[in-house]
Amino acid sequence: MPTPTASVPQRRAPAGPKAEQRVRDILRVGREVFAERGYERATTTEVAQRLGVSEATVFTYFRSKRELCVRVIQDWYDEIIATIEAGLPRQASVRDQLEFVVLTHLRLFLIQGTGLCALVLSEGRKDAGHGVQDLGESFVALQRRYTAPLMDLLARGQEAGEVRRDIPLRLLRSLVFGPMEHMLWEVVITGRQIDVEASARDLVALLWPALQAPDEELLRLRRLRTQMLSALASA
Repeated sequence: MPTPTASVPQRRAPAGPKAEQRVRDILRVGREVFAERGYERATTTEVAQRLGVSEATVFTYFRSKRELCVRVIQDWYDEIIATIEAGLPRQASVRDQLEFVVLTHLRLFLIQGTGLCALVLSEGRKDAGHGVQDLGESFVALQRRYTAPLMDLLARGQEAGEVRRDIPLRLLRSLVFGPMEHMLWEVVITGRQIDVEASARDLVALLWPALQAPDEELLRLRRLRTQMLSALASA
């Protein structure tokens, strides 16, 4: 499903391998700082200090802390999308593909990115009263970007008759991501560890009856019957 992507202009496009490596280094350290400090407490000064460069060097490529933060989250989301697209078992049932998507999100958020997860959950909800409206708006655009694989899966499920068609895709998407966000919040706030694989299985077991088409079970039995007849015919 094509979705709008967040445009994150850089102050200067990297020219040459050295400049490209500098941008990668800034983004790598920026990810560490934002994950550890959150948006408000993170500073471009600390990013520069950890890199051993001047703050002016950071501003050569990123015009502000906000721009750097949005680019950090964009790159993180791109990694999540790439992981899902590379590993998605497209020949499997829509339910099994859904479980893979849920498991991958929980694993990458909770095992590899708890700090960035906390940043997105907190800053993405703030409004002008907190002085970070622009950042929150940018996160909304990025959220649409990173939920695209799920939207595509649900759309393909509808086309295959496995996912219900009477509910808009955006609501089905919220049905999946709502419980995941609640689970992530609980981990971030309490620090409690969870069994990611078991949680993904349990969540999909809970969600699938609400997502599947009313006659999906009948369709599954018909497909099984067809496969059995085909196997008998070729025996």
